Amino acid sequence: MNHTVGARQAQKQQSRRALLDAGLGLLADQNLASLGVREVTRAAGLSPAAFYRHFPDLAALGVALVEESLASLHVMIRSVLTGAGGAEELIDRAVDVIQQHVREHRPHVRFLARERHGGVRRVREAIDAELGRFAEEVCAALRLQSASKGWSEGDLRMLAELYVDHMVSTAAAFLEALDAQEADPAREARIAATARLQLRLISLGRRHWQGS
Repeated sequence: MNHTVGARQAQKQQSRRALLDAGLGLLADQNLASLGVREVTRAAGLSPAAFYRHFPDLAALGVALVEESLASLHVMIRSVLTGAGGAEELIDRAVDVIQQHVREHRPHVRFLARERHGGVRRVREAIDAELGRFAEEVCAALRLQSASKGWSEGDLRMLAELYVDHMVSTAAAFLEALDAQEADPAREARIAATARLQLRLISLGRRHWQGS
């Protein structure tokens, strides 16, 4: 009995994975609002009825892709924030982590970049919520740093959101460079250098901030 239940559960997970992979693949060339359930199930090799055993609609599939797209980046950024070293080392590691994440998860990053301002409200809200949780994590890490002594919660949250916005824009810039027809390592290097300079500027401003 346990073996049968386990096999069914594994098959269910396999079908869900196939739907997510098919959706992500199709979204490389279109947005979620233009996608159809039959299109996804055809690409996944499943029936439309199978889709509805996992997701009530395409928006729910999109929300699942949002969570999946940002899960690994959460872990990577958390490791940077809790790592040892001064501000310069943290900046270098943060930019390296973002560049690595975009290289390894290009379809997910492209999906987020397109759907963040796309036509499916629930997906936009899910992306905003995930980025908000990112900001909360960054804010919690900043709160523990000596440079934050005397800062109000509002100012810390503002700084955290500034870091998150910078992370998103840097990831989009790396994605655009990688999606170019010809690989251009020099362009990626310029993006990384600019990102580091901008983070250093934010860090410098932080040290001289008088409070809002």
